[in-house]
Amino acid sequence: MDPLTPARTGPDAPFTVMFDGREIRALPGQSIAAALWSSGVTAWRTTRGGGRPRGVFCGIGVCFDCLVTVDGRPNQRACLVPAVRGADVRTQHGTGHDD
Repeated sequence: MDPLTPARTGPDAPFTVMFDGREIRALPGQSIAAALWSSGVTAWRTTRGGGRPRGVFCGIGVCFDCLVTVDGRPNQRACLVPAVRGADVRTQHGTGHDD
């Protein structure tokens, strides 16, 4: 291979994750937040007190606005958790527990 010729590479094939019962497309290496955003979803959590919608705020795992439930585990930061094939992602309401 000639070192001056760019390699022809690209991401692996897209896959799907489930979000609130519907399939959304994700690419290898994407966070759950990026996959949701690219599917047009901008809010996936509601606040404890007023039920106000939230999504990504800081995008680097500091603010906790992007919490989702992933495979039954609440309080997962969507901006940090990688999207994986077949994951079951759910909107998180309040604390994510039965409260």
